[in-house]
Amino acid sequence: VPEVVFLNTSGGLTSGDTLSYRLDLAPGVRAVATTQAAERAYRADEGAARVRVAHRVGAGGWLDWLPQETILFDRANLHRETRIDLAEGAGCLLLEAVVLGRAAMGETVRDLHFYDNRQVFRGEKPVFLEPLVLNSNILATGPRGALLGDARAFATLALIAPGAEDAVGVARGALGVPGVEAAASGYDGKCVVRMLAADGWPLRRQILRLMEALRRGAVPPRVWQL
Repeated sequence: VPEVVFLNTSGGLTSGDTLSYRLDLAPGVRAVATTQAAERAYRADEGAARVRVAHRVGAGGWLDWLPQETILFDRANLHRETRIDLAEGAGCLLLEAVVLGRAAMGETVRDLHFYDNRQVFRGEKPVFLEPLVLNSNILATGPRGALLGDARAFATLALIAPGAEDAVGVARGALGVPGVEAAASGYDGKCVVRMLAADGWPLRRQILRLMEALRRGAVPPRVWQL
């Protein structure tokens, strides 16, 4: 299966930056797409950086969209829209992972604005919608905010295809990496796993274990390999 690696040569995102990723797969085509490294959203005091991801998967095709982590620094302002359009019989594995600062560098994120909207459509029908807003008000509530508890890294991995709910047992069997709180649910053609961790390293290890399980033993993209 071919791997497509998107590269942001700027090294990070700040006010005024715009990125657009797009992949169109013909009917029956299978591919893996990822990013060359973790994306970094830096301090942005003069407006949001914007990222748009728009992938299309033809009938009977398959896309693994497995970007590496997004690292949000203090006072980051990032607006990201992800949309995957699936034709009849197509499927996808969709990952988003976010880390609030670098624990090894002693960084603390106190002030940011992060809007992240993920959508998967089959035809014109939405089959997966996950909007997220993470801002300073949320971070200020409790040790790490009402959404995250004391975690500083989180991720969602969603398998979307006819019968994907049957993979929930496989997903649950791949959980259990120390330092990661995670749960999997299966419903209506989806298997969704959500993860929280105190740092990005255990989260990455858990994601890799899930990748192997849900991708039936296929090796992770080369840029993901430890």
